Amino acid sequence: QEDLVESGGGLVQSGGSLRLSCASSRDISTFSGMGWYRQAPAKDRELVATITIGGWQNYKASVKGRFTISRDSAKNTLYLQMNDLRPEDTARYYCHGWTQSSGECWGQGTQVTVSS
Repeated sequence: QEDLVESGGGLVQSGGSLRLSCASSRDISTFSGMGWYRQAPAKDRELVATITIGGWQNYKASVKGRFTISRDSAKNTLYLQMNDLRPEDTARYYCHGWTQSSGECWGQGTQVTVSS
């Protein structure tokens, strides 16, 4: 029921960096793709970055060049390296995994707060 668990969020100053981790209880190679989403108060959840099993990556335009998504199959862990953080990056960040045949999984999220 809780296949994905995020960690690494916190409070940082503008311009700082954080690395988010998503630990999976299942072999991440069984996912067709994985990604990170975020949701700020009073706003819709939005896609931040995705990576497919083939390694293809996609990023929200406003984070491209600042954020990097990666995975470590040996550790069954997905990462999001976030550099040059801005106050508008403040949100709860969620790990996501999906398959064509078995649906999708979500973590409970980790809070990222960026101060001015």
